[in-house]
Amino acid sequence: MKKNTIIYWTTTSVFSAMMLFSASMYFTSPEVQSNFIKMGFQDAFRIELGLAKILGALVLLIPFFKGSIKEWAYAGFGITLISASILHASNGDPVSMIVSPIVFLGILSASHFFWKKKVNAITV
Repeated sequence: MKKNTIIYWTTTSVFSAMMLFSASMYFTSPEVQSNFIKMGFQDAFRIELGLAKILGALVLLIPFFKGSIKEWAYAGFGITLISASILHASNGDPVSMIVSPIVFLGILSASHFFWKKKVNAITV
């Protein structure tokens, strides 16, 4: 049980820290802003995505949030990461930019897996 909890908190913390860092770059980096425009997105989407990443990371980190809201956060991040990888591939970006969302999808999946194990251990 303790091993599962450690793995859950490690993967969740690493993932959430990366999402919070990514969101902060959405608001502070002129390069990120210009990349969104270059990819054809309105500036409002960058802001919306940054706010969603902050809220999602908080939902994953704060134990108060349970059940469906956590599932929605996991699903939203999963869709975002798959979409990011596809978008980077279609824009001809470097392989590192295509693969990194998939790596974080793996970390997110591990977090979800161990969260479910934790929840099921409590309810059994």
